Amino acid sequence: PLPTQEDLAGLRCRLRRVKALAELAQLPPIPTGTGTDLRSRLERVQQLELRIREKKAGSRAAPGAQPSENTGTAAPVAEAGSEKPPAYQRFHTLAQDLPPGLTLPYKFKVLAEMFRSVDTIAGMLFNRSETITFAKVKQGVQDMMRKQFEERHVGQIKAVYPTSYRLRQEKNIPTFGNGVKKSDYQLTLEPVLGEEEKADGRPHLSASRLLERRKEFNRNLVNIVKQHHKAFLAALSPPIVVPEEKLTRWHPRFNVDEVPDISPAELPQPPQEDRLTTAQEVLSTARGMLTPKMEKALANLALRTVEAGAGEPVVSKAPSPASTSSALKGVSQTLLERIRAKEAQKLQALMTRDPRQEERLAMLGRLPAMARILRNVFVAEKKQALPLDVACARMTDSYDAQMPPGEMEKHLRLFAELLPDWVGIHAIRTDTYIKLDKGKDLGLITERLTKAAKEAEAL
Repeated sequence: PLPTQEDLAGLRCRLRRVKALAELAQLPPIPTGTGTDLRSRLERVQQLELRIREKKAGSRAAPGAQPSENTGTAAPVAEAGSEKPPAYQRFHTLAQDLPPGLTLPYKFKVLAEMFRSVDTIAGMLFNRSETITFAKVKQGVQDMMRKQFEERHVGQIKAVYPTSYRLRQEKNIPTFGNGVKKSDYQLTLEPVLGEEEKADGRPHLSASRLLERRKEFNRNLVNIVKQHHKAFLAALSPPIVVPEEKLTRWHPRFNVDEVPDISPAELPQPPQEDRLTTAQEVLSTARGMLTPKMEKALANLALRTVEAGAGEPVVSKAPSPASTSSALKGVSQTLLERIRAKEAQKLQALMTRDPRQEERLAMLGRLPAMARILRNVFVAEKKQALPLDVACARMTDSYDAQMPPGEMEKHLRLFAELLPDWVGIHAIRTDTYIKLDKGKDLGLITERLTKAAKEAEAL
């Protein structure tokens, strides 16, 4: 008699167990001389690995299968709605990045990297319920970045992202022999978190929250540059107004690296009497070792109050419009204004262009040169049609710029979209072929492609 479905299912389950046992036999043996406790743990790990492999094999062979009478075991079927949505759905907002054309000044990029390092170190200390002092953070940041990190950088971070940290001056903090007295005031940092960000009843700085804070800091930096860019556009002649939400790149004449540095926010200072006491202690200790002039300077310093204020950032100035050259004398002022307005309109369209449209324009600019290469490929192969992957490989080898086959395929499909009477792409069964009409005049083809690129750029 022929085997039934139940017999086949039982045989499959037994075969899976035999394969799993064979794989278990390939696991590294437990070294001799291992302690009893460690040996038992290693055996448990191997058993868990065997179960995982059995479940993987079962899910591949019969997903969602019910328990079999022969084995009595099967991978459990999860109830609908019991699993969390995938990570790419839960954290999709974190992947929304800024347009690539909105570059930051180098000093802003360094500050963003400093904030990332500070957040990493502060997160580890905060989750261990340790007090986060500036001395600990400074040493960690300098070890990570190999750059000097000072209190003014903390003030800049506070100015860019005011709700990132709560800063205080505290004393009686254990110092563990780092040269600071326990009675001295130290600058402390505390991450500001919401009520919902708790683990085991206390606030917890998770990895997703660290990523979100980093994105927020970068957005704030870009917003600062946007304010300077807005002032730059307003000072042009004629002025240009671009909505911030539509801005995808800076004005061509806007020099990002000339944006002034960020003024640090005011940091908390120790109480006045403690600062005077500290300065007087230094003065009394150094008395007798300094000249009278230096002692007088230290005495004046001990009585002076320290006040720090955050000034308003200096706005980038746009270059003053050049005076009318001698070549334009006699030209109507109305005509000049119309030309400048048209140029401003083109620049506004450039600054608000979608990145996908920019990519398409770049592809259109390459097509005229690629058209000649594509025709030569078909002439050399002496065929009317070629497999698409073969044509992409030949084009990649012949094109003067390095380009992966996937990008080359996009260009060939764009040929078929713009010139269907010259290039055709056809899917036949499991293969895709590209067909080219070699009888067409290459000059007319190049002219049509150039015209299409100009029309797309004018949009």
